[in-house]
Amino acid sequence: MTIIPVDIAGRPYEVRIGSGLLADLAGQCGKRLRKTRVPIVTDVNVHAAWGAVVEASLAAAGHVAVWRVLPPGEASKSWSELWATVDWLLAEEIERGDHILALGGGVIGDLTGFAAAILKRGCHFIQLPTSLLAQVDSSVGGKTAINAAAGKNLVGAFHQPALVLADLDALGTLPARELAAGYAEVVKYGLIGDAGFFDWCERHGSAVIAGDEQARAHAVATSVAAKARIVAEDERETTGRRALLNLGHTFGHALEAETGFSDRLLHGEAVALGMVLAARYSARTGLLRGQEAERIAGHIASVGLPAKLSALALDCDGATLTAHMLHDKKMDAGTLPFLLMRGIGETVLARDVALDDVTAFLDNELAG
Repeated sequence: MTIIPVDIAGRPYEVRIGSGLLADLAGQCGKRLRKTRVPIVTDVNVHAAWGAVVEASLAAAGHVAVWRVLPPGEASKSWSELWATVDWLLAEEIERGDHILALGGGVIGDLTGFAAAILKRGCHFIQLPTSLLAQVDSSVGGKTAINAAAGKNLVGAFHQPALVLADLDALGTLPARELAAGYAEVVKYGLIGDAGFFDWCERHGSAVIAGDEQARAHAVATSVAAKARIVAEDERETTGRRALLNLGHTFGHALEAETGFSDRLLHGEAVALGMVLAARYSARTGLLRGQEAERIAGHIASVGLPAKLSALALDCDGATLTAHMLHDKKMDAGTLPFLLMRGIGETVLARDVALDDVTAFLDNELAG
């Protein structure tokens, strides 16, 4: 097992990465489980795959798992599911010293973490990420949220987990599309600040998705360590350092909004295409060499992720996508900073991007 500390001032916690962690759930959580009944939020698919394992581990330690099982997918990050989850936790008589377990991917972690943040002004929760995307990104760092009609993750709070258990065995139950979508967030860490890791991804990315255990362990540990360093420096995105983690997300969230936050385009797929668009736009502005932008696009495409906007066949124009971006959380005094690249491993925050130029760029990309 690899243990990576997340050194948040006053609220440090560990990310444990390894196999068999869910089977040893009670042992890993230890005294954090104070009561017989243990509340767990999950979705239908994860419950089917891991519910029995979790129940057996808890039962062996004298606990009883109590479940809230949600529909899978981004639609569960809604006001209605948030309030229903809060009401369920209140009915379970959750106290501020108790720990709520979030068993699932990014949707479950975001929703459960936000419910924990607002319940009784803040309860503890433990992240049990079962998707690659959640293990390498969304389970670490304390960002919790639900979606609103205006856009993705616009209602939420910073609320750090008490513990993260990333069981690599859970990745073996994921569909190939989900694994590839999660891999987009792995590549991101190479692009924002580690050219050597991007080189490694080019050599081993297909193995990560195909199931190579050593490759997966390295990908998860390297990604988590990178995020832990950034979050420790800038927990609430006040200095701009943490904003680098949003590479690809401004374009990606606009694409998610245009496709209705649906399975037509998974979050990781949107981020992958968003990173390609950020690279190509960086080349358009002269920041990045064109051959590097195409190298990024080539690797994204090589692992089965979308790398061409026109292939989505969206029924919209560039202005429509730009309009979605105006709801981005990074908006500041009416301007939208963009994460662009000077090189592979060198992402920068640009505050002087003209949205009309972005619109023209997107029109070109939509046309193919």
